[in-house]
Amino acid sequence: MIGSYLSPYVRKVLVCLEAKGVEYEIDPIVPFFGNDEFTRLSPLRRVPVLIDDRVTLADSTVICQYLEDRYPEPALYPQDIAQRARARWFEEYADTRLGDVLIWGLFDRAVIAPAVWGTPRDRAAIEQVVAVDIPPLLDYLETQVPAEGCLFGTCGIADIALAAFFRNAAFARFRIDPERWPVLAGYVDRVLAVPWFTRLRPFEELMLRTPIAGQRDALIAAGAPVAPVTLGTATPRRGLPRIL
Repeated sequence: MIGSYLSPYVRKVLVCLEAKGVEYEIDPIVPFFGNDEFTRLSPLRRVPVLIDDRVTLADSTVICQYLEDRYPEPALYPQDIAQRARARWFEEYADTRLGDVLIWGLFDRAVIAPAVWGTPRDRAAIEQVVAVDIPPLLDYLETQVPAEGCLFGTCGIADIALAAFFRNAAFARFRIDPERWPVLAGYVDRVLAVPWFTRLRPFEELMLRTPIAGQRDALIAAGAPVAPVTLGTATPRRGLPRIL
């Protein structure tokens, strides 16, 4: 696996691997620091990238579906076709709309820009996202998620995908207001408390407080399953532009 513990897309795949008990090694690079081999494996220069004995895949949704097909227990997708379709919708909503707002609108400006590019936080833009862009997302999800448990009984791909992005929002110091969105706030807290998520927390928090150049060594010292070879570089370069 290639990708940073701080990426919600990588987190989604890692949680699936944890859920299914599949052992893995990770090259924990920030995608902007990938070398030419990384570009060959991930033409869009995005993470995660999964490499196993049968296939190389560079999209989190495709990877998660592959893991479900190859390691069917425990099932992370509903068996009923209508519920399965709804689970895929929530995954798509997370990857696209939550990604646009919580990652590129919030996390990128609050965390990535200063850490990777050395640019100051655009506080006015962040305040605009928090005040204007985020509330409609929370209004919608407040009507969709359950007051107890997970979306389709046991925790599955829809819950994993949604909660993964709110973890990044928390890294950017955003919290769901439990008075305004009580159902959603409780739901996200429940999902993030599942052991599949909590086992990743020490490595996420270590990366947050460690400069990028020292993250690999810090993770090795902390016992993370770091791959012996890295595709990382010392200086960043931008990936392909995002098309909205």
